Amino acid sequence: MSAARKGSRRSRATSRNSARTRGLLLQAAFREMYRSGYRSADLDAILAAAGVTKGALYYHFDNKEALGYAVVDEIIASNLHQKWVQPLRNAKNPIDVLVRIIRSESLKREDVQRGCPLLNLSQEMSGLDEGFRRRTARVYKDWHDAMAEALREGQKRRVVRSDIDANETATFLIAAWEGYVVLGKNSQDPRTMRSGQRRVSGHIESLRPARGRTRVAGLAAPPKNQPRPSQVQ
Repeated sequence: MSAARKGSRRSRATSRNSARTRGLLLQAAFREMYRSGYRSADLDAILAAAGVTKGALYYHFDNKEALGYAVVDEIIASNLHQKWVQPLRNAKNPIDVLVRIIRSESLKREDVQRGCPLLNLSQEMSGLDEGFRRRTARVYKDWHDAMAEALREGQKRRVVRSDIDANETATFLIAAWEGYVVLGKNSQDPRTMRSGQRRVSGHIESLRPARGRTRVAGLAAPPKNQPRPSQVQ
């Protein structure tokens, strides 16, 4: 084997090892920040969890702030993209997709207690650091835009009510869901999130044209022949 080929192979191996080390640091930092928050995240704990040296950390990231920014850009944004954005792209019926995502949310006590990584970091750092504020705002915008676009496409296919404003509805759904996440984390009670699943899913179901709506537990339509509130004098 020529020296050039050996050198090329060593270079590729070094590159793979470097990328792996960086990935280990990001995942360890994400877990530590999720558990303790950014400001309380301990670099020594991150290094121990990643199994790398401090030199490796500073080879890839200038400081803790740069590491935190990368966690938002590469881990939190990617996780949200996989959970929300990707399923909504080219969805035949965004209502079905949104309800499925909401109902798939974990109700395990430990997950309810930890809350949403994006929301946690946004609440902690948006008022303190403009870099974190911009990054978390960008992730929220991507989430909002994917939802709004899916709803608009659903309106074109006549599977979403034509009388709703897609942008406002997307904002409301994110705010409602994240609100339940905050309440669930504060109460540390999975029943709060279970209620959130029912109520938010029910609102999403109400976005269907009347002919396509289904009943949601706890949000059934009034019995036949019973006047609706708007009909009562």
